[in-house]
Amino acid sequence: MVRFEAAGVEPGQRQLNGPQTTGRQYRDLSQALYGTTREDNVPVPVRDGTRLLADIHRPDADGRFPALIAAAPYPRQLMDLGAPAAIIEAGASDFWVPRGYAHVIANLRGTVGSGGTYTFFDEQERKDLFDLIEWVAGQPWCNGNVGMIGISYYAMTQMEAATQRPPHLKALFPFNVTVQAWEASYHNGLLSETFVTPWFHAMGVLSAHGDCLYRKGLSRLLRKVLAIPAVHHRFRHVDAVKVHHGLQLVSRFPHDAHPWGALLNAVAEHPVRDAWWDERDLTELLAGVDIPVYLGGEWSNVALHLPGLFKAWEALERNPHVRMAMLGAHGLPWPWESMHIEALAWFDHWLKGRDTGILEGPAIRYWLAGGEEWRTADSWPPPATHMALSLNADGSLAADERPGERSYATDGAKALPAQLSWTSDPLPGDLDMVGHPELRLTATSSAADTGWILLLQDVGPDGTPIDVTQGWLRASMRHVDEDASETGRPVLPMKTQDPIPPGEPVDYRIPLVANARRFRRGHRIRLILTSDDTRKDFRPMMLFSHAPVGIAAVNTVHSSSRLLLPILKGE
Repeated sequence: MVRFEAAGVEPGQRQLNGPQTTGRQYRDLSQALYGTTREDNVPVPVRDGTRLLADIHRPDADGRFPALIAAAPYPRQLMDLGAPAAIIEAGASDFWVPRGYAHVIANLRGTVGSGGTYTFFDEQERKDLFDLIEWVAGQPWCNGNVGMIGISYYAMTQMEAATQRPPHLKALFPFNVTVQAWEASYHNGLLSETFVTPWFHAMGVLSAHGDCLYRKGLSRLLRKVLAIPAVHHRFRHVDAVKVHHGLQLVSRFPHDAHPWGALLNAVAEHPVRDAWWDERDLTELLAGVDIPVYLGGEWSNVALHLPGLFKAWEALERNPHVRMAMLGAHGLPWPWESMHIEALAWFDHWLKGRDTGILEGPAIRYWLAGGEEWRTADSWPPPATHMALSLNADGSLAADERPGERSYATDGAKALPAQLSWTSDPLPGDLDMVGHPELRLTATSSAADTGWILLLQDVGPDGTPIDVTQGWLRASMRHVDEDASETGRPVLPMKTQDPIPPGEPVDYRIPLVANARRFRRGHRIRLILTSDDTRKDFRPMMLFSHAPVGIAAVNTVHSSSRLLLPILKGE
């Protein structure tokens, strides 16, 4: 038996990094009353005889408790390491267990000692999660009430489990979630190469090791050092760029290529949304789910999980028990231990029957960057009017069109730039952009295919730009289902590739990832367009760049192109 001091936000507790609520106060929350009993490497049988491995952290007291499951391919042994690594996302056991919850951290099949072969977000993975949940519910220390927790892949498995409707699964808290594997791998047809490739390689490296590396020797010393309050506090603002570098570093170590190489090849061999991707798409499966779900994300996670948050919200539109929160910068730092008070209010309500106040008020809360305040909404997106700005030939971004065109070369050759930008005049008043922007682009290309890569910025009076959001489109996958689309939200099936006619103007609808930003009076709005974000003169958000398409092309943008920004009514 090992006892831990409780983590939390009260004096004398190990202080958690990051915001802990969406600016709200709660009542009747569980207090830290228990020590911890821990069982490592517990085998969990699933229906085909495979055994998954799990670490179980639970209160050191008699009786039965609700359980919170976190499941992913990442090493379960590292979840208490305290390092600022993107794989440490299962939540803080020393917060949950003292407050009367069992925290079960499991490895998916084929990862870090679990039996079988990893299959990447497919039907097999969903069946395993059903069996894991029901096994936990039947343990003598569990009262049959099971929730799930964790961010990123740990959030994805929550949504996978929900589609199977396990009888004992009572509530979810998926933050930074993705519900379509396609969306995490391709950005509207452009392969997110600098994420996908190192991710699969890193999974191979991490799965090749076990307790000797993750629990003994140097890792023991690291745990002591990383637990020093001053050291831990420094991680509160760790951003995605730093952890992306860490992922790339890990991916360079040698590892067994099976099954990671085959899965990576499969991603590359399926450049359109076909049956392979359909098996890894949860949207239709979520339509009948009524399990309570608290969705969340952070506005800065544009290049990976933020689009999935809104896909999940849409997929769960008939579920009466869904809430959603969007956080500002550093809302979900690593190791993940932010938003635990909010999650406690959620799980105390659904798993313990406490009246915490979590369901009071509007269903949506979001941070308005630039305004630096919490806002609420009853629906997403909130009612807004799309303001149209022309991409003018003189480089201005303005309500009135100044006819003409501008060209760039995808390789920066032929005395042409490799990117273009359009900037507004200083704004005469504040503009609150909340929702889904869109670019209606009219352009000509010398190639049969090219990539359209957008970056929207807020430029301060001193000229300092702040990245707000991005958008992408592979030109050959431009087809829009107009009947299913609305302003700001074109539906792109991505089922086929249709070469563009070289030298002829073509109209495109390019969605930018939804966001919330107050462009303050005196600031400027800037839109940057390129076709190659691997160049040093273009810095994509989160450093996620794409496999180039249409090498050595000249692209020409016509001033009839319009940037549509959703501006809140009354602003």
